[in-house]
Amino acid sequence: MMRYVLSLLTALMLWSLPANAQTGPLRIEITEGVIEPLPFAAPDFVSDSATGTEFGRRIAEVIAADLTGTGLFREIQPEAFISRVTSFSSPVQYADWKAINAQALVTGSVTVDAGGQLVVRFRLYDVFAGQELGQGLQLVGTQDGWRRIAHKVADQIYSRITGEAPYFDSRVVYVAETGPKDQRMKRLAIMDYDGANVSYLTDSASIVLAPRFSPDGSQVLYTSYESGFPRIYVLQVGTAQRRVLEQQDGTMSFAPRFAPDGRTVVYSLSRGGNTDLYRMDIGTGASTRLTSAPSIETAPSFSPDGNRVVFESDRSGSPQLYIMPAGGGEAQRISFGQGRYGTPVWSPRGDLIAFTKQSKGRFHIGVMRTDGSEERLLTASFLDEGPTWSPNGRVIMFTRETQGAQGSASLYSVDISGRNLRRVPTETGGSDPSWSPLQD
Repeated sequence: MMRYVLSLLTALMLWSLPANAQTGPLRIEITEGVIEPLPFAAPDFVSDSATGTEFGRRIAEVIAADLTGTGLFREIQPEAFISRVTSFSSPVQYADWKAINAQALVTGSVTVDAGGQLVVRFRLYDVFAGQELGQGLQLVGTQDGWRRIAHKVADQIYSRITGEAPYFDSRVVYVAETGPKDQRMKRLAIMDYDGANVSYLTDSASIVLAPRFSPDGSQVLYTSYESGFPRIYVLQVGTAQRRVLEQQDGTMSFAPRFAPDGRTVVYSLSRGGNTDLYRMDIGTGASTRLTSAPSIETAPSFSPDGNRVVFESDRSGSPQLYIMPAGGGEAQRISFGQGRYGTPVWSPRGDLIAFTKQSKGRFHIGVMRTDGSEERLLTASFLDEGPTWSPNGRVIMFTRETQGAQGSASLYSVDISGRNLRRVPTETGGSDPSWSPLQD
């Protein structure tokens, strides 16, 4: 069902720099303070053909959108350009770019080879240092995959300037919602991180909830009411083939999430009015019970090393966050602020846990250290919930729902400092996002 056509035939091919070319001093230091966006110029990539020229324009637009979308960069519009880039090999007129205060300059070229493939090259320049930043890069891919090429170029620029891992060449699986609130239809959808290239993985015949990517992005776990009771399914992203992962008579299973090894799943199982956490080996189907409290345990999430699990429990009288060993055992409470905590998700970096908090009639997305310290609320709304991390641990995507009988759910993102709150464009309403790892 899903067709996402891209073949990077030549991945990240580097060509040599002159011997005196060094990585320049251009760098954004990301802190929790106010950051003045770095001004950059990204002229259309040049080409010797009409087809290549059109792709060069599109690629430059996506690169600029990726960078400005972080809140760390500010694009200088083409009307302000003094120099015009007409050849990829022409020397850079640094004085002209300095005059318009461009601190970074991106140039590139697009060639359509004999087989119809796009050959894309780019260079990044530190304008004030008057030198190239890093090495030139060449990528080759299908014409249908031009957006992925653009994202990969933007990832390289982002990493070279910030020193952080990138996240643009990634995807998001979510629940696409249509119809009135009391009759809303839901189906699984998958898209690029910026809302482009949407395709649907299930129909709207039954309610689906909480999709979760596998560590390699090839599979998705989700909960479906297809049988009348919540059951966990695992779906192959490339083919949309699926199967029931867990099914026991008289039980309800939900809130699944992969372990970092991709072979194990942790989930909630409700039986006889009690809800506990279980761990399953996907290959054998063997399950192990991890908790046995009379309370409700749900929303588990593994630490990046796979050694611990953070989860939500009302064992203290209200929903709070706890951490326990991945194999079960004594759990330690880590949330102690006023309010109700839920849907914890461990950061890919391992240093933070994102969560949903309900307090004083408002919902928040927040983060805290893994020991519960340094809690910070990043958002506040009628209903914010269900955080998911970008692959580099810098940005959180979540669901925001508006108030009222016709209230709709949408996807939003915010960085971990609480800046740069943005709505993520989707074809329909959207909820329950799960961010993929970087694509290969």
